[in-house]
Amino acid sequence: MKMALVGFGNVGKAVAEVMLEKRELLQKVGFEPTVVAVFERDGSWIDEKGLKLQEILSKGNSSPSWVEGAMAEERIADLDCDLVVEMTVTNIDDGEPGLTHIREALENGKDVVTSNKGPLVLAFPELMDIAEKRDRILLYEATVGGAIPVFHVAREALLVNNIISITGILNGTSNYILTKMTEEKVSFNAALREAQEKGYAEADPTYDIEGIDAASKLVILANGILKMKKIINDVRIEGITRITPEMTELAMEDGYLVKHIGYVDRNRIEIMPRLIPRSSPLAVGGTLNVISLKTDVAQDITLIGRGAGPRETASAVLGDALYINKIRKENK
Repeated sequence: MKMALVGFGNVGKAVAEVMLEKRELLQKVGFEPTVVAVFERDGSWIDEKGLKLQEILSKGNSSPSWVEGAMAEERIADLDCDLVVEMTVTNIDDGEPGLTHIREALENGKDVVTSNKGPLVLAFPELMDIAEKRDRILLYEATVGGAIPVFHVAREALLVNNIISITGILNGTSNYILTKMTEEKVSFNAALREAQEKGYAEADPTYDIEGIDAASKLVILANGILKMKKIINDVRIEGITRITPEMTELAMEDGYLVKHIGYVDRNRIEIMPRLIPRSSPLAVGGTLNVISLKTDVAQDITLIGRGAGPRETASAVLGDALYINKIRKENK
């Protein structure tokens, strides 16, 4: 399998590092990709005979395979590769540049794995339609829940089940803030400041605390698992900025926690603060994410894990790549 990495920030570098660390294990399961291109913002490393990932990680653009100004959107269509891994920064305004990268790859006969929420939030039905028409595979485990393999579980392990609804905590920043407010009785602003100091929240935390990031993930879950055709404007969204320590304390006294909960079924899709029992499987703290699938046969299946982080995301990306590699080998 020939493979191209698009985006070489924290996640892209983590994917390369894990591929090097786990080389022997990957070989044992029959995954020995030749990485022919790695695309950055201002150029790329290209070698159709195969790049040396260790050299790229250590030397950067001083590597002899570096091509200044060679951009992914100009090269993907004609690149001789089987799989494109799209890991550029999420943009939910217009989905670019990731949306163009994914379209170009699928249209030109390449399978795609992505960690980028933006294109899927804006154009999920379109992209899946292109993939189906071109007989390609588009996978996106890393877009929701970091390392949590929710799409794999739904796709493989729950085949005999009808999945009725999905409930979860989908943003680690907001969960950290609410956990801090509950356990230490600090104000929202104090908890936010600490989250920023620890690197859990961005300098501009709007997408996290207003629920936009979680709503984006909820749209992908709705479309990917429940086979709906939702967009972010369909989601009823309420953030956590109105929550006070008094609210969290009163909830605790009654045996509840205030959590920022996403929920979707055939009739409703929303993300908002909710009271949940302290004994609930959803009662996870810190930056953890949790996703619960309600089914007709298995009943409730709940998955808990780290919702962010370069290596956690790399785990999901490579899991998808391994799955595509397996499918393509079986189809030969």
